[in-house]
Amino acid sequence: MELKILEDKKKLLRFEIKGEGHTLCNALKNELIKDSNVEYATYNIAHPLIGIPEMIVKTKQGTPRDAIIKAIERLRKRNKSFISAFKNIKK
Repeated sequence: MELKILEDKKKLLRFEIKGEGHTLCNALKNELIKDSNVEYATYNIAHPLIGIPEMIVKTKQGTPRDAIIKAIERLRKRNKSFISAFKNIKK
């Protein structure tokens, strides 16, 4: 995964996530829009086969970088819970 900042303002961050696709971008977007401090979060992949995802995050309060870090931490916690639950499924 390679990140490239395209635009970095006080309340807006636009960046590319090279090497990723809809799976990561959609999970991150959905987690970000749950945050009341996020005005909007979206992403676009210009070409379905060779496009590089571009994500845009705009905040009402706080910085987009802080919102992204918090969203990633929530996703990480949810994934740990899922792994634990899956390992405990009885055969």
